[in-house]
Amino acid sequence: MNSKNRRTSTKEESLRLAKEFAEDWYLTLRGKQARGELPNDRTFAFAAEKFLVEFEADTLGERNPKCLKNHQNHVRLHLSPFFGRMRLAEISTTTIQEYRLARMQSSYRGKPPAAATIQKEIVTLRMTLKAAVRHGWLSHMPDMSAPYRSTSKVSHRAWFSPDEYKQLYTATRANIRAMVNSKHRHLAEQLHDKVLFMANTGIRPDEANWLEYRDVEIVEDDATGETILEIEVRGKRGVGYCKSTTGAVRPYERMVERNQPEPTDRLFPADHKKQFNRILEEQGLKFDRQGNRRTLYSLRHSYISFRLLEGADIYQIAKNCRTSVEMIEKHYAVHLKNSLDAAAINVRKPRPAK
Repeated sequence: MNSKNRRTSTKEESLRLAKEFAEDWYLTLRGKQARGELPNDRTFAFAAEKFLVEFEADTLGERNPKCLKNHQNHVRLHLSPFFGRMRLAEISTTTIQEYRLARMQSSYRGKPPAAATIQKEIVTLRMTLKAAVRHGWLSHMPDMSAPYRSTSKVSHRAWFSPDEYKQLYTATRANIRAMVNSKHRHLAEQLHDKVLFMANTGIRPDEANWLEYRDVEIVEDDATGETILEIEVRGKRGVGYCKSTTGAVRPYERMVERNQPEPTDRLFPADHKKQFNRILEEQGLKFDRQGNRRTLYSLRHSYISFRLLEGADIYQIAKNCRTSVEMIEKHYAVHLKNSLDAAAINVRKPRPAK
Protein backbone atom coordinates (compact mmCIF):
# COMPACT_ATOMS: atom_id res chain seq x y z
CA MET A 1 0.00 0.00 0.00
CA ASN A 2 1.34 3.41 -1.06
CA SER A 3 4.35 1.56 -2.51
CA LYS A 4 5.28 0.10 0.87
CA ASN A 5 5.06 -3.40 2.32
CA ARG A 6 3.27 -3.38 5.70
CA ARG A 7 3.23 -6.05 8.39
CA THR A 8 1.98 -6.54 11.91
CA SER A 9 1.60 -9.36 14.42
CA THR A 10 -1.85 -10.85 15.08
CA LYS A 11 -0.75 -11.93 18.60
CA GLU A 12 -3.08 -14.90 18.27
CA GLU A 13 -2.36 -18.62 18.68
CA SER A 14 -5.49 -19.77 16.85
CA LEU A 15 -5.30 -19.76 13.04
CA ARG A 16 -9.02 -18.87 12.81
CA LEU A 17 -8.63 -15.84 15.08
CA ALA A 18 -5.43 -14.80 13.28
CA LYS A 19 -7.29 -14.85 9.94
CA GLU A 20 -10.08 -12.68 11.37
CA PHE A 21 -7.57 -10.19 12.79
CA ALA A 22 -5.66 -10.07 9.49
CA GLU A 23 -8.86 -9.42 7.53
CA ASP A 24 -9.96 -6.62 9.87
CA TRP A 25 -6.46 -5.05 9.83
CA TYR A 26 -6.32 -5.15 6.02
CA LEU A 27 -9.75 -3.59 5.57
CA THR A 28 -8.86 -0.87 8.08
CA LEU A 29 -5.76 -0.04 6.06
CA ARG A 30 -7.80 0.07 2.84
CA GLY A 31 -10.24 2.49 4.44
CA LYS A 32 -7.43 4.76 5.64
CA GLN A 33 -5.87 4.66 2.20
CA ALA A 34 -9.16 5.66 0.56
CA ARG A 35 -9.60 8.57 2.99
CA GLY A 36 -5.98 9.71 2.60
CA GLU A 37 -5.23 8.98 6.24
CA LEU A 38 -2.53 6.40 5.62
CA PRO A 39 0.83 7.96 6.56
CA ASN A 40 3.33 8.23 3.73
CA ASP A 41 6.69 6.74 4.56
CA ARG A 42 8.64 8.39 1.78
CA THR A 43 11.80 9.94 3.18
CA PHE A 44 13.36 13.27 2.31
CA ALA A 45 16.35 11.50 0.75
CA PHE A 46 14.01 9.70 -1.68
CA ALA A 47 12.21 12.94 -2.61
CA ALA A 48 15.50 14.85 -3.01
CA GLU A 49 16.84 12.23 -5.42
CA LYS A 50 13.65 12.44 -7.47
CA PHE A 51 13.76 16.26 -7.48
CA LEU A 52 17.37 16.36 -8.77
CA VAL A 53 16.54 13.95 -11.59
CA GLU A 54 13.51 16.01 -12.63
CA PHE A 55 15.34 19.34 -12.34
CA GLU A 56 18.17 18.14 -14.58
CA ALA A 57 15.75 16.82 -17.22
CA ASP A 58 13.39 19.82 -17.21
CA THR A 59 16.09 22.52 -17.35
CA LEU A 60 18.54 20.83 -19.71
CA GLY A 61 20.11 23.51 -21.90
CA GLU A 62 18.09 26.32 -20.33
CA ARG A 63 19.90 26.83 -17.02
CA ASN A 64 23.55 27.18 -16.17
CA PRO A 65 25.04 23.75 -15.25
CA LYS A 66 26.31 25.37 -12.04
CA CYS A 67 22.68 25.76 -10.90
CA LEU A 68 22.15 21.99 -10.89
CA LYS A 69 25.55 21.47 -9.26
CA ASN A 70 24.64 23.92 -6.48
CA HIS A 71 21.37 22.07 -5.73
CA GLN A 72 23.24 18.76 -5.68
CA ASN A 73 25.82 20.17 -3.25
CA HIS A 74 23.13 21.60 -0.97
CA VAL A 75 21.40 18.21 -0.78
CA ARG A 76 24.57 16.16 -0.38
CA LEU A 77 26.45 18.35 2.09
CA HIS A 78 23.74 19.84 4.29
CA LEU A 79 20.11 18.86 3.65
CA SER A 80 20.44 15.06 3.46
CA PRO A 81 22.59 14.76 6.62
CA PHE A 82 19.87 16.64 8.54
CA PHE A 83 16.57 15.63 6.85
CA GLY A 84 17.60 12.51 4.94
CA ARG A 85 15.99 9.82 7.12
CA MET A 86 12.95 11.91 8.10
CA ARG A 87 9.59 11.00 6.66
CA LEU A 88 8.25 13.86 4.53
CA ALA A 89 5.28 14.25 6.86
CA GLU A 90 7.67 14.88 9.75
CA ILE A 91 9.23 17.94 8.10
CA SER A 92 7.46 20.90 9.65
CA THR A 93 8.05 24.57 10.37
CA THR A 94 9.75 23.52 13.61
CA THR A 95 12.23 21.14 11.97
CA ILE A 96 13.06 23.71 9.30
CA GLN A 97 13.81 26.31 11.98
CA GLU A 98 15.94 23.72 13.80
CA TYR A 99 17.88 23.26 10.57
CA ARG A 100 18.50 27.02 10.32
CA LEU A 101 19.80 27.09 13.89
CA ALA A 102 22.03 24.09 13.29
CA ARG A 103 23.55 25.73 10.23
CA MET A 104 24.05 29.04 12.03
CA GLN A 105 25.89 27.25 14.82
CA SER A 106 28.11 25.32 12.40
CA SER A 107 31.35 26.84 11.13
CA TYR A 108 33.70 26.59 8.19
CA ARG A 109 37.17 28.07 8.45
CA GLY A 110 36.23 29.58 11.79
CA LYS A 111 33.06 31.45 10.84
CA PRO A 112 29.39 30.50 10.37
CA PRO A 113 27.80 30.52 6.92
CA ALA A 114 26.32 33.75 5.62
CA ALA A 115 22.57 34.29 5.74
CA ALA A 116 22.47 34.26 1.93
CA THR A 117 24.13 30.82 1.89
CA ILE A 118 21.53 29.36 4.26
CA GLN A 119 18.74 30.96 2.20
CA LYS A 120 20.02 29.22 -0.95
CA GLU A 121 19.84 25.89 0.88
CA ILE A 122 16.28 26.69 1.98
CA VAL A 123 15.41 27.33 -1.68
CA THR A 124 16.65 23.82 -2.56
CA LEU A 125 14.62 22.42 0.36
CA ARG A 126 11.50 24.26 -0.83
CA MET A 127 11.87 22.92 -4.40
CA THR A 128 12.30 19.38 -3.06
CA LEU A 129 9.15 19.62 -0.93
CA LYS A 130 7.23 21.08 -3.88
CA ALA A 131 8.23 18.03 -5.91
CA ALA A 132 6.95 15.81 -3.06
CA VAL A 133 3.59 17.65 -3.04
CA ARG A 134 3.37 17.29 -6.81
CA HIS A 135 3.82 13.50 -6.55
CA GLY A 136 1.34 13.18 -3.69
CA TRP A 137 3.92 12.17 -1.08
CA LEU A 138 3.21 15.29 0.98
CA SER A 139 -0.21 16.78 1.62
CA HIS A 140 0.86 20.44 1.93
CA MET A 141 3.88 22.72 2.11
CA PRO A 142 5.02 23.77 5.60
CA ASP A 143 5.62 27.43 6.38
CA MET A 144 9.29 28.02 5.51
CA SER A 145 9.62 31.72 6.30
CA ALA A 146 12.17 32.85 8.88
CA PRO A 147 10.12 33.72 12.01
CA TYR A 148 12.15 36.70 13.19
CA ARG A 149 13.14 38.25 9.85
CA SER A 150 9.89 39.48 8.34
CA THR A 151 11.70 42.66 7.28
CA SER A 152 15.39 42.94 6.55
CA LYS A 153 17.72 45.91 6.54
CA VAL A 154 17.86 47.72 3.20
CA SER A 155 21.38 47.43 1.83
CA HIS A 156 22.99 48.73 -1.32
CA ARG A 157 25.47 47.07 -3.62
CA ALA A 158 29.15 47.93 -3.34
CA TRP A 159 30.05 50.55 -5.97
CA PHE A 160 32.68 53.17 -6.74
CA SER A 161 31.77 56.79 -6.23
CA PRO A 162 32.89 59.13 -9.05
CA ASP A 163 36.04 60.08 -7.13
CA GLU A 164 36.83 56.44 -6.29
CA TYR A 165 36.25 55.39 -9.90
CA LYS A 166 38.69 58.05 -11.07
CA GLN A 167 41.21 56.77 -8.51
CA LEU A 168 40.69 53.21 -9.81
CA TYR A 169 41.24 53.86 -13.51
CA THR A 170 44.18 56.14 -12.72
CA ALA A 171 45.72 53.22 -10.80
CA THR A 172 45.09 50.73 -13.63
CA ARG A 173 46.72 53.18 -16.07
CA ALA A 174 49.75 53.51 -13.78
CA ASN A 175 49.84 49.71 -13.54
CA ILE A 176 50.49 49.56 -17.29
CA ARG A 177 53.55 51.80 -17.01
CA ALA A 178 54.87 49.67 -14.13
CA MET A 179 54.84 46.50 -16.23
CA VAL A 180 58.12 45.90 -18.08
CA ASN A 181 57.47 42.33 -19.18
CA SER A 182 55.48 42.32 -22.45
CA LYS A 183 53.14 39.53 -21.32
CA HIS A 184 52.27 41.24 -18.07
CA ARG A 185 51.97 44.59 -19.83
CA HIS A 186 49.42 43.13 -22.23
CA LEU A 187 47.33 41.83 -19.31
CA ALA A 188 47.58 45.22 -17.59
CA GLU A 189 46.38 46.98 -20.74
CA GLN A 190 43.49 44.54 -21.03
CA LEU A 191 42.51 45.13 -17.41
CA HIS A 192 42.55 48.91 -17.83
CA ASP A 193 40.30 48.71 -20.87
CA LYS A 194 38.04 46.18 -19.13
CA VAL A 195 37.50 48.56 -16.20
CA LEU A 196 36.55 51.40 -18.55
CA PHE A 197 34.45 49.11 -20.75
CA MET A 198 32.40 47.64 -17.89
CA ALA A 199 31.91 50.96 -16.10
CA ASN A 200 30.50 52.45 -19.31
CA THR A 201 28.28 49.53 -20.35
CA GLY A 202 27.00 48.01 -17.08
CA ILE A 203 27.39 44.43 -18.27
CA ARG A 204 27.93 41.64 -15.74
CA PRO A 205 31.41 40.05 -15.37
CA ASP A 206 30.19 36.70 -16.71
CA GLU A 207 28.61 38.47 -19.69
CA ALA A 208 31.93 40.26 -20.33
CA ASN A 209 33.79 36.94 -20.25
CA TRP A 210 31.50 35.46 -22.93
CA LEU A 211 31.53 38.57 -25.13
CA GLU A 212 33.00 38.15 -28.63
CA TYR A 213 34.15 40.87 -31.01
CA ARG A 214 31.32 40.08 -33.42
CA ASP A 215 28.85 40.97 -30.63
CA VAL A 216 30.05 44.60 -30.51
CA GLU A 217 29.42 47.29 -33.10
CA ILE A 218 30.42 50.97 -33.16
CA VAL A 219 27.43 53.06 -34.26
CA GLU A 220 26.28 56.66 -34.45
CA ASP A 221 23.28 56.99 -32.15
CA ASP A 222 20.40 58.80 -33.81
CA ALA A 223 18.86 60.05 -30.56
CA THR A 224 22.00 61.68 -29.15
CA GLY A 225 24.25 62.07 -32.20
CA GLU A 226 27.08 60.40 -30.22
CA THR A 227 29.33 57.51 -31.14
CA ILE A 228 28.50 54.54 -28.89
CA LEU A 229 28.70 50.74 -28.81
CA GLU A 230 25.74 48.46 -29.50
CA ILE A 231 26.37 45.15 -27.75
CA GLU A 232 24.59 41.82 -28.14
CA VAL A 233 24.86 40.33 -24.65
CA ARG A 234 24.62 36.64 -23.80
CA GLY A 235 24.26 35.88 -20.12
CA LYS A 236 21.99 34.49 -17.41
CA ARG A 237 18.95 36.29 -18.87
CA GLY A 238 19.54 34.87 -22.35
CA VAL A 239 20.29 37.20 -25.27
CA GLY A 240 19.83 40.92 -24.63
CA TYR A 241 21.07 44.23 -25.96
CA CYS A 242 23.02 47.06 -24.42
CA LYS A 243 23.89 50.57 -25.56
CA SER A 244 27.03 51.99 -23.98
CA THR A 245 28.08 55.51 -23.18
CA THR A 246 30.71 57.22 -25.30
CA GLY A 247 33.37 56.29 -22.73
CA ALA A 248 33.36 52.66 -23.85
CA VAL A 249 34.25 53.36 -27.50
CA ARG A 250 37.95 54.24 -27.12
CA PRO A 251 38.79 51.24 -24.87
CA TYR A 252 37.14 48.93 -27.40
CA GLU A 253 39.05 50.52 -30.28
CA ARG A 254 42.31 50.06 -28.36
CA MET A 255 41.56 46.37 -27.84
CA VAL A 256 40.88 45.91 -31.56
CA GLU A 257 44.14 47.66 -32.49
CA ARG A 258 46.14 45.75 -29.90
CA ASN A 259 44.76 42.23 -30.43
CA GLN A 260 43.93 42.17 -34.18
CA PRO A 261 41.13 39.70 -33.36
CA GLU A 262 38.99 37.32 -35.37
CA PRO A 263 35.22 37.94 -35.10
CA THR A 264 34.82 34.89 -32.86
CA ASP A 265 37.63 35.84 -30.45
CA ARG A 266 36.60 36.87 -26.95
CA LEU A 267 37.14 40.42 -25.76
CA PHE A 268 38.39 39.31 -22.35
CA PRO A 269 39.81 35.77 -22.47
CA ALA A 270 41.32 36.29 -18.97
CA ASP A 271 39.22 37.15 -15.90
CA HIS A 272 41.86 39.52 -14.31
CA LYS A 273 40.51 38.84 -10.79
CA LYS A 274 43.88 38.56 -9.03
CA GLN A 275 45.31 41.64 -10.76
CA PHE A 276 42.15 43.66 -10.10
CA ASN A 277 42.05 42.67 -6.41
CA ARG A 278 45.72 43.55 -5.98
CA ILE A 279 45.11 47.07 -7.29
CA LEU A 280 42.06 47.47 -5.04
CA GLU A 281 44.13 46.45 -2.02
CA GLU A 282 46.94 48.84 -2.95
CA GLN A 283 44.51 51.73 -3.37
CA GLY A 284 42.47 50.95 -0.25
CA LEU A 285 39.35 50.40 -2.36
CA LYS A 286 38.62 46.75 -1.59
CA PHE A 287 35.87 47.60 0.93
CA ASP A 288 33.37 50.43 0.91
CA ARG A 289 32.27 52.43 3.95
CA GLN A 290 29.71 49.79 5.01
CA GLY A 291 32.28 47.00 4.77
CA ASN A 292 30.93 45.59 1.49
CA ARG A 293 33.56 43.83 -0.58
CA ARG A 294 34.19 45.33 -4.01
CA THR A 295 34.69 43.07 -7.04
CA LEU A 296 34.48 43.41 -10.80
CA TYR A 297 30.70 43.28 -10.32
CA SER A 298 30.97 46.65 -8.56
CA LEU A 299 31.71 48.27 -11.94
CA ARG A 300 28.20 47.30 -13.05
CA HIS A 301 26.78 48.78 -9.87
CA SER A 302 28.81 51.94 -10.49
CA TYR A 303 27.43 52.26 -14.04
CA ILE A 304 23.84 52.08 -12.76
CA SER A 305 24.54 54.56 -9.97
CA PHE A 306 26.26 56.98 -12.38
CA ARG A 307 23.27 56.87 -14.72
CA LEU A 308 20.88 57.56 -11.83
CA LEU A 309 23.04 60.46 -10.65
CA GLU A 310 22.80 61.94 -14.14
CA GLY A 311 19.00 61.72 -14.00
CA ALA A 312 18.50 58.89 -16.50
CA ASP A 313 15.12 57.17 -16.69
CA ILE A 314 15.11 54.19 -14.32
CA TYR A 315 13.04 52.04 -16.67
CA GLN A 316 15.48 52.57 -19.55
CA ILE A 317 18.40 51.75 -17.26
CA ALA A 318 16.68 48.50 -16.23
CA LYS A 319 16.15 47.52 -19.88
CA ASN A 320 19.72 48.41 -20.82
CA CYS A 321 21.12 46.38 -17.90
CA ARG A 322 18.70 43.45 -18.37
CA THR A 323 17.27 43.70 -14.87
CA SER A 324 14.10 45.02 -13.25
CA VAL A 325 13.07 48.43 -11.97
CA GLU A 326 12.35 46.81 -8.59
CA MET A 327 15.96 45.59 -8.26
CA ILE A 328 17.34 49.03 -9.12
CA GLU A 329 15.01 50.81 -6.67
CA LYS A 330 15.87 48.33 -3.91
CA HIS A 331 19.65 48.18 -4.25
CA TYR A 332 20.73 51.38 -6.02
CA ALA A 333 18.30 54.28 -5.82
CA VAL A 334 18.00 54.12 -2.02
CA HIS A 335 21.47 55.54 -1.31
CA LEU A 336 21.70 58.25 -3.97
CA LYS A 337 20.82 61.72 -2.79
CA ASN A 338 19.96 62.83 -6.32
CA SER A 339 16.99 60.46 -6.29
CA LEU A 340 15.29 62.74 -3.75
CA ASP A 341 13.48 65.79 -5.10
CA ALA A 342 13.79 68.61 -2.57
CA ALA A 343 11.15 70.66 -4.36
CA ALA A 344 8.63 67.84 -3.88
CA ILE A 345 9.69 67.20 -0.29
CA ASN A 346 9.95 70.73 1.13
CA VAL A 347 6.42 71.76 0.19
CA ARG A 348 4.81 74.37 2.43
CA LYS A 349 1.13 74.88 2.79
CA PRO A 350 0.19 78.52 2.00
CA ARG A 351 -0.94 80.41 5.09
CA PRO A 352 -4.05 82.55 4.93
CA ALA A 353 -3.55 86.31 5.12
CA LYS A 354 -4.24 87.96 8.49
